[in-house]
Amino acid sequence: MASPDALRGHVDAMLLSVLADGPVHGYGAIERIRERSDGALDFPSGTVYPALKRLEGRGLIEGEWASSGRSKRVYRLTPAGTRALADERSDWAATSTVISRVLGAARA
Repeated sequence: MASPDALRGHVDAMLLSVLADGPVHGYGAIERIRERSDGALDFPSGTVYPALKRLEGRGLIEGEWASSGRSKRVYRLTPAGTRALADERSDWAATSTVISRVLGAARA
């Protein structure tokens, strides 16, 4: 599993990415990340819920209460969130390429 330090700063982008699949409540977002990572990432709710609140405060997602026996806050991407996700994906591609070059470079 990736170290917590390596993941710091990427939780928001991962949440935006799983919300791009459609609206979901907080625990559902945790499940989507767990599934996409083949179980390697299992974020605690104490990490995810503050991040969702932060993203909502920035206008990147919006949440509404839904009730199906039990009230849950369901989150969805906003147009600003869709743009932010595209920027995050672009930044990640560039960053991971550079880091891969540095880490993968064998010096004789």
